[in-house]
Amino acid sequence: MNPNLNLLQPYPFERLRALFAGVEPIHYQQQPINLSIGEPKHETPQLIKQAIIDNLTALSAYPATKGDVTLRQAISAWIARRYNIPAPNPETEILPCLGSREALFSFTQVVIGNTTGNLVVSPNPFYQIYEGAAYLGGAQPYFVNSDPARNFAPNWASVPEDVWKKTKLLFVCSPGNPAGNVTPLEEWQYLFELSDKYGFVIASDECYSEIYFNEKPLGILQAAQLSGRTDYKNMICFSSLSKRSNVPGMRSGFVAGDKDWMALFLKYRTYHGSAMSGVISAASVVAWNDESHVEENRRLYQEKFTKVFPILAPVLDVNMPDASFYLWAGTPIDDTEFSKSLFKQANVALLPGSFLSRPGSADGINPGFKRVRIALVAPVEQCVEGAERIAEFVRKCC
Repeated sequence: MNPNLNLLQPYPFERLRALFAGVEPIHYQQQPINLSIGEPKHETPQLIKQAIIDNLTALSAYPATKGDVTLRQAISAWIARRYNIPAPNPETEILPCLGSREALFSFTQVVIGNTTGNLVVSPNPFYQIYEGAAYLGGAQPYFVNSDPARNFAPNWASVPEDVWKKTKLLFVCSPGNPAGNVTPLEEWQYLFELSDKYGFVIASDECYSEIYFNEKPLGILQAAQLSGRTDYKNMICFSSLSKRSNVPGMRSGFVAGDKDWMALFLKYRTYHGSAMSGVISAASVVAWNDESHVEENRRLYQEKFTKVFPILAPVLDVNMPDASFYLWAGTPIDDTEFSKSLFKQANVALLPGSFLSRPGSADGINPGFKRVRIALVAPVEQCVEGAERIAEFVRKCC
């Protein structure tokens, strides 16, 4: 057995099931409202479903590891439109992937070598794939705590030089999970300069990029172009259709950036066996080429926040995010006890913040303690009712 498997912690949702095990909601006749999991619940657009039906004959052929050229061209064109930058080369700078989760994990294995002492720097709280990918690659994660004064952006300036010297890979999540913070250009440029100096790769997880409220979130490739870094050296972007197009079951996304790393990643994937089915590829082309369904999706999330935030703001320590579909709320008591009691008293499921974070590598403080993540993925009416139940619970019990 790979001994590094022993380093993996249970996934947050496994811990949530264990926390709720044996707990029976007092008002069991109430409709259960699950706001714990970031799984899109909006209807999958009909044009995507129809594209799957129309292309079922593609099941009869093995797909290419590099992906269909039409899909790579569609992704390239979308990046150019979305970020107002020159289109990346679809032959050398883009690879389709089976959702960003798969690619984030496998790309980490490409970057990390067999030498000991390698570090992977991660925001804290974080998407747990970052930690697992680091451990299974033989590296040690270094957790950089979020800063509440900066809308919970990671405090990259707190990382000491001896850590950067050992760093092989830096994960950035923008818009962030769980706080929805967006990395500004000045911060990107700071990280680019660190990458130049110490030689690490920047992996930018941008799966929430199309769910925003005001300005479009800045992506790593756009920040690179604005900084005159047109070769994307040591910069990789990860994106997905799951949240953008409400197709989490399709497992479709892309990786784009530094052509040298993309060539190595393609070589790895030739053995890894993660080629995208022609059926999914054809549906993905349709999805990337259409923005009307994305605009409607964004409108629905904006409506939820407009209605939910005023209900929760008077009772919880919570701010509007820049983007994404989460609220990162402070709790008056321990986050696990808050979540467990809320489930029992109000039949509403939230995710304890401490399940999404670790004690910070610099200070030992868990930044998710006494916070919860509220995923506004349910229909508008359920989100509003859930918020009302949360507010009532806080007023009565806390």
